[in-house]
Amino acid sequence: MNQSGAKAPALTVADVVAMVEAAAPPHLAAPWDSNRLICGDPDEAVASVLLAVDPVASVVQEAIETGADMLITHHPLYLRGTDHVSAADPKGRLVHRLIRNGIALLNAHTTLDAAHGGVAAALAAAVGLRAAVPLEPDSQDPTQGIGRIGALERPTRLRDLAAVVAAALPDSAPGLLVGGDLEATVETVAVSGGAGDSLLEAARQAGADVFLTADLRHHPASEHLEAGRPYLLCGTHWATEWVGLAPLAQRLERAAAARGARLEATVSRIVTDPWVMRLPTGPDSP
Repeated sequence: MNQSGAKAPALTVADVVAMVEAAAPPHLAAPWDSNRLICGDPDEAVASVLLAVDPVASVVQEAIETGADMLITHHPLYLRGTDHVSAADPKGRLVHRLIRNGIALLNAHTTLDAAHGGVAAALAAAVGLRAAVPLEPDSQDPTQGIGRIGALERPTRLRDLAAVVAAALPDSAPGLLVGGDLEATVETVAVSGGAGDSLLEAARQAGADVFLTADLRHHPASEHLEAGRPYLLCGTHWATEWVGLAPLAQRLERAAAARGARLEATVSRIVTDPWVMRLPTGPDSP
């Protein structure tokens, strides 16, 4: 009930889709990407949503157990399409479970990466960057785009910056890798959540001292460092993108309130990195 005693208007799946698209505009999507309602009836009512990075079995189970009406993930369930949703297939089985339990599934991928207040902006804020701007500006709106680059409040050693970043990211088994001169002074930092191999040269051309991203492969990282800065901080794909979920949850709750409705938006804390343990290697390792 609102203050007048009238029942608050119910939101629908279509309403939530519209609110997500307002936060992560469709025109920001990469041409190869999928950002859409994956399953669910646009006319069904929604009172609660669960946000997560990955549409995997453990997250779907959490949505069921918590009574969520809708699951919003960063990654799409089907990036390259499919010709079936048979329950004999792991992804098809998730679709069946979602539909049986009346849970819609929506994703916002590169749209949320690039948006104001999205993944890149949240990662920049977590690191403490000032006046961060897109690393690769969108052609239609240069104030949005992939990645961010900005300055730290004061110069610091790479070693100390790495400690700050490690503390700012959610924990997962692989942790944070650091490449470069640990004692070097750094100030300008580029960030991009998720796989960042393709942005190594963009970070260098932008004048970054450090580039924080994920999924860096041996040869691209090694060859890049041979040519000097930016030094590299390599987190996990999940951790560097998870930071963008809480701002989206808050934005959805505010958008619902502006309509006179109530929406409960919860961020999943399930770690969906594929790796569950890290062991030191070598003959003297335990």
